[in-house]
Amino acid sequence: MSAAEPLESDVRYTEPEGLGLLRRRAPGQSVMEELLEVRGHRDPRGPVARAFGLHLLDAASRPWYWGALGERAVGRTLAALGPEWTVLHAVPVGERSADIDHVVIGPTGVFVLNTKRHPGQRIWTAKGTFMVAGTRHPYIRNSDHEAARAGKLLSAAVRQSVTAEAAIVVVGAQQVTVKEKHRSVTVLTESQLLRWLTRRPVVHTPQQVALLAAAAAQPSTWRRTPSALRDPVEVARSFDGLHRLVEQARRRRICWLLAVPATVLASAVGVLPF
Repeated sequence: MSAAEPLESDVRYTEPEGLGLLRRRAPGQSVMEELLEVRGHRDPRGPVARAFGLHLLDAASRPWYWGALGERAVGRTLAALGPEWTVLHAVPVGERSADIDHVVIGPTGVFVLNTKRHPGQRIWTAKGTFMVAGTRHPYIRNSDHEAARAGKLLSAAVRQSVTAEAAIVVVGAQQVTVKEKHRSVTVLTESQLLRWLTRRPVVHTPQQVALLAAAAAQPSTWRRTPSALRDPVEVARSFDGLHRLVEQARRRRICWLLAVPATVLASAVGVLPF
């Protein structure tokens, strides 16, 4: 769909009563729900474990937690887009538990964003390859597939040809090296995202943006049998409670790590008795 293509006169997409629920989805909602289902939001540790700041998250729940932090960070960045843009988060797609991290619709196109949080890591990408600290990940292939599926589903919903562009948004990496641009997937950092979205040529009229946004907001566009959607406020509140506990534990571990060398040093110089 481009600005040169007029809207079909018989295509008018209005939101049925009670739908449009995807507009309310919180950034990272799907991974937050998965995390809370696996881990819960209460602190199961005893007093001693809490005092020493032992980890709350095990190996199974940690990736969900990191993913939620990354998607929430990108969500905050996307919130700076103007009213001519529609941003949907954690869009359930297909008949399983898959979702699209962010669907962005505006004057410059339709974009499917895949958030990847790799704090302190070095990223290298070229020729369909995406490496994190020397380890290969299938992010390029997955993002390409996501965009193709999004374009197909939106095309069916509005009965016009829609092309969705894919991007991988890297959060927190120490370095991102794009040795060679990919044919159909853009790799960029969180700080580059808004410029990449807004500095492109305008391809959609306001009417086309409104049509696409209305269709994209319907759960039935993405799934033949949409599942019940949880209250994003409730999910975010539970995650925030868990996040506070994780941060509290991290700060306590840091305090202990700093306190032990200081105690040893003080003992060595005679400030404290052995």
